[in-house]
Amino acid sequence: MYQKIIFCFLLSITSLNAQVLFSEEASSLGCANTSYGTGVYGGGIAFYDFDGDGWDDLTISSDEGLPVRFYRNVNGQFVLVDLGINDLQENQTVQWVDFDNDGDSDLFTTSVHDDNRLYENNGQMQFTNITFEAGLQIINNWSFGSSWGDYNNDGLLDLFLTSHRGPGSGYSNKLFRNNGNGTFTDVSVQAGILQDGYYTFCAAFFDYNKDGWQDIYVASDHSPDNHLYHNNGDGTFTEVGNTTGTGISIDAMSTTIDDANNDGYLDIYVTNTSAGNVFFENNTNGTFSDMASANGTLMQSWSWGAVFLDGSNNGFKDLYVSSWEVDPAVGLTSAYYYNDGSGNYTIPTGSGLYNDHAESFGNAIGDINNDGYPDIAVLNQEPHDIFLYRNLSAGNNNWIKVKLEGTESNRQGIGSWIEISVNGESQYNYTLCGEGYLGQNSSYEFFGIGDATEIDYVKVTWLSGIVDIIDNPAINTHITVTEGLGLGTQDGDSLVTFRISPNPANDRVSISVSSEMIGSPLKIHNVNGGLVQETVIDSSLSEIFLPEFSSGVYFVTLENNKHSITKKLLINN
Repeated sequence: MYQKIIFCFLLSITSLNAQVLFSEEASSLGCANTSYGTGVYGGGIAFYDFDGDGWDDLTISSDEGLPVRFYRNVNGQFVLVDLGINDLQENQTVQWVDFDNDGDSDLFTTSVHDDNRLYENNGQMQFTNITFEAGLQIINNWSFGSSWGDYNNDGLLDLFLTSHRGPGSGYSNKLFRNNGNGTFTDVSVQAGILQDGYYTFCAAFFDYNKDGWQDIYVASDHSPDNHLYHNNGDGTFTEVGNTTGTGISIDAMSTTIDDANNDGYLDIYVTNTSAGNVFFENNTNGTFSDMASANGTLMQSWSWGAVFLDGSNNGFKDLYVSSWEVDPAVGLTSAYYYNDGSGNYTIPTGSGLYNDHAESFGNAIGDINNDGYPDIAVLNQEPHDIFLYRNLSAGNNNWIKVKLEGTESNRQGIGSWIEISVNGESQYNYTLCGEGYLGQNSSYEFFGIGDATEIDYVKVTWLSGIVDIIDNPAINTHITVTEGLGLGTQDGDSLVTFRISPNPANDRVSISVSSEMIGSPLKIHNVNGGLVQETVIDSSLSEIFLPEFSSGVYFVTLENNKHSITKKLLINN
């Protein structure tokens, strides 16, 4: 599969050998005298635009007695600001999430010694601690990671919370369902989440088999196995670590998810101690193969945070890994793995990422100056300040950045696939909230396109099943795609309507459409792409009978010569 992708991209993107170059500039950019402290196993960092002004800000977790630090990005310079959050407990994750779909960013933090905290944003960057009212107060849970996703596809972000407590501790990983009224319910047991202690650092919601339901991968430290929870689509999960090949037993630190080889399936990178990291390549058939030794990313140091990024904007994702090791004579103190486009990774010379002698933990990518090239932020333990690596990579490669705004799906668009096509060849990104080791990346997804001067289209497949397509978007810019308002759902200033209710359904559904779509054919496909029913919508309100449909996920497409709209339908018979 790689060979086909390589051949096509070589035809369309010629700047494959563009060198990556980074410059550490935390002090000059306004982030001097900022480290994690000396807390247990470090903490996380968010390179995320928390105030919604289009510039990626920094949020830095803290050791006990130190506040969470908020650095607002003001035109490429960082300014320490007070958001009125007086949180002096030892924090691990600092994460921005719009849990109530009101369009602003709320803050969630985890702690190993104290309680996890949810701070609600009133829309004016004023925050209220609503942890107790929300049902999320758990004290002394040794909570490290948190990941947000919509496991039941109801348009609300749910929470998976990890605990670094072992067997017999009384603590375990937990799944909290978002009730949509500002509260959460612990559904771990009924959902099938294993309740023994597993020393878990991190987890991530993602869709490993592309069935439209978010699964969960869990990385655990010196415990029997990592776990992969397959989403059954009915509110429950089945643990499939062994059958998928991902149920490894290592000192697993992080869960880094991305489509590393542009085949449309998500891969997993797991960091480890000197025994070596794991690079799970998705075999596209529900199984994974560890390619770390073969592709050059084994590392064999004391690895923590990892993140995929296209540092040179040539169309291929590289990999950056932080390390706790401080002595280069013992092991790599960090590693930037350059992707040559053939599935092999090498550490380039002259990247500017050497001389890292700090104990480093979480990392994340963002864009300091909105130049379209991803920059890297790394959180270090005392006495080292954070590293803020500005991307100075040579060349004039082109790019596009894409941000999502959900309407029927969750507001952040978490769990969506973004595909771009350049000269007929595709790249894929998948949106997550909670990545790597306690990290949070920019709300924008980065795509490099080399020396190509046009993009065929940007295609967004939302968790709701809606598909938006934007033809020939401008290059070297950032765009926001609003669910249901891409090409195929907007005609001038007139919004095209296509609604299905009820959803989930049993034996029948009502189809409501606007006048532009009357007379259009409607097709229903199963998850394997098979056509199971076809009809013509001849009025603004139609009824479709489904008595012979088996339970499962279906995709309903309404299409005419101007518009093509696809929605997901769940049938429970």
